[in-house]
This record gives sequence, structure tokens and C-alpha cells, in this order.
Amino acid sequence: MIKTYRFLLTLVASALLASPLLAQAPGDRATGVENAQQRSGYKLPVTSAEGLSKAIAAQEKHTDALMSRPGIHGTAVSVAADGSAVVKIFADPSASIAGLPNELEDIPVVIERMAPVYALNMDCAERGLANCEGISNGADEPASPAAWQPRPVPIGVSTGHTGVTAGTLGCRVSQGCHKYALSNAHVFANENSGVVGDPILQPGPFDGGTNPADVIATLYDSVPIVIGTSSIVRNKVDAAIVATDATQVSMGTRSDGYGQPRTTTVSPQVGVTVQKYGRTTALTHGYIDAINATINVGYRAGTARFVSQIVVRNTNTTVPFSMPGDSGSVIVVEGGTNDRSPTGLLFASTSDNLYTIANPINEVLLALDITIDGN
Repeated sequence: MIKTYRFLLTLVASALLASPLLAQAPGDRATGVENAQQRSGYKLPVTSAEGLSKAIAAQEKHTDALMSRPGIHGTAVSVAADGSAVVKIFADPSASIAGLPNELEDIPVVIERMAPVYALNMDCAERGLANCEGISNGADEPASPAAWQPRPVPIGVSTGHTGVTAGTLGCRVSQGCHKYALSNAHVFANENSGVVGDPILQPGPFDGGTNPADVIATLYDSVPIVIGTSSIVRNKVDAAIVATDATQVSMGTRSDGYGQPRTTTVSPQVGVTVQKYGRTTALTHGYIDAINATINVGYRAGTARFVSQIVVRNTNTTVPFSMPGDSGSVIVVEGGTNDRSPTGLLFASTSDNLYTIANPINEVLLALDITIDGN
């Protein structure tokens, strides 16, 4: 198993982080408000950083009690139409909402119906979805990002551990002078089952990749996913890196994508417009609907609680922001002075694909001690 000491440290840290005072360092917490010069491309109005901070405090104080109720998938902080902060409670469509509060610590509550959340393994048949074969956009390239790509492969294309179906190669990253590729642990490390040195394919096995013909990398490191939904389980990232080099993985997307991500990242901001390029839905556009989300996410090994997550909604009503196979896509800002700056690592969505869940990219980089290769 990969760096098993990390698994033990994760459990210890999870217990410590149960204290509200340690839940998130003040310098790491996104307020959802940016400098005015950076706000072009905002989908939602945000008027008060102080209001968002108070909403986060109220949310974190009450989340454990709220999520102990049947059918409550999570909570988060967002804004109303007038820009004031709200706490969101995500309730299953079948769950009773009787007795849920209208406000928490004087912060208004918005109850939204949310389908169950799953890590975006390639499970279209299990979800009853008609098409996860990949969208074709590149005229002079392989038919879709799900297909085999000439080496060095672009980012945002099909990849995976030999024991999985397929996911997305998020981006190329560095650790000192060494080059790696970034995706989710459930894509590159077969959840928690991968071993250092395991082969990584492009395309992923579901898309016809075979070992050894299509190997582009080997598993190097992964952050363990702690299964469980109690308050002491506080996963922050679903992430892994694989050892590769510039002859195997390039820095930019296919020609129909957004190009190269920037090396400089930004914290998630409520309402900012974003885009991603992934194996199944290629280039899609959305906005950050909520931050600091605590969400229960389904894996093949069981359900895992995640904290400090990003909730993304799509801006195109005909194409979801993500579908199974898009796991591992890097989410970047769209528009403004932070255009193409990475802000999240996509890893999960609701079963109806209406909500996408992502790890804050800075948490990913910190956990794996890496930087993004870009411009």
C-alpha cells in the first residue's frame, strides 16, 4: 500500500480536526470575495466577506447534527440573489425536511434537493446514463478525449490504473525536478488498492488501453481515502500522482480545450465562473455555487465524508458540467485576471449530474507536495 504512514496520520488528523478551532486554518479558508478588479465573470453577487465567514461558522457548528438526520447529504455556504450569505442544506429528494431550521445563528438557511453523490468512476450503466463514450470536438485529433492520444498526451484525456475503468488526466505537475501527472486516487490508485509502481494507461482500460502497450506512467503517491461518515472522518482530497515525463504528458489540453492552466492557483470563490476539460464531456462551463461543503460521497469501498469542498453548477442546461469518466479534471477559472488559474480538482457528482464536487486545488498541492506545470 502507498505510504501507509499517511493513512495513520490521516486518522489522527481527522480526530484532531473535529474541533471547530482546528477545522480550517484562517489563512486557508476561502471567503468567496475577491478584489474588484478580479471579479469579471462572476455568476453570483457576493457583497460581504464578513457575512460569509459568519455563515461558515454557523454551518460548521451545526453540520454534524444536521447530517445525522436520514437523507441529508451535506451542507455548504453560498449566497442569495442579493449577495447575502446563506447556509445550504442538501437533502435527498426522498428525505423529509420537516423540522429542518430556517436559519442558523441568524444566517438564513436554503434547503436544496440533491441526489446522492458518487465519485465519478465510469459507471454509466449503473446510473442508467445513455452515453459516456466521450464528446467528439477535435477535427484534426483523435475522435474524442476518450480515445488514444499521440504522445506526449494532452491533459484532460482518458487515463487510469489497470484496475479501474477510466478517468481523466488532470494536469502535469512537478516535485522539484521530477515530473508527474495528477488525477484522483480512485483513478490512479484504484481507490486505496494501488501499489507504487503500478502501470497507468492512456487511454484507460474502459476505452481500450492495455498493459504494457499504452503505459504512460507508474503510480508514485496517493492520499488515502478514509471510508466513514462520522464527524471524525474529514477527507479533504481524492488525489494521486504518477511518475512520468515530458515525452509522455504535455502541459495543455487538446485544441478544443482551454489550453494550458496557469501555475498560480486561486482559492475557490463563491460565484466565480469556471471551466474544465475532461474525458467524457470535454470542455464544459460552470460556476462555483458553494464553498466549504461537507458532503458524503459514495465509493465502491463505502461512503466517505469530505469537508471543505467546492460545489459547482453548470451554466449550459444541455450539457452537465461533469459525468462519469471526468474524475480528475482540473477546474480552472474562466474570465477575469485569474483566467485559467486552477481552483479545484473534480472528483464526484450527484447521480443526476446536476451538482459537481471538487477538492480545493491548494489542498491537493499541499497534500502531495507538488506544483502545477503551466504558464
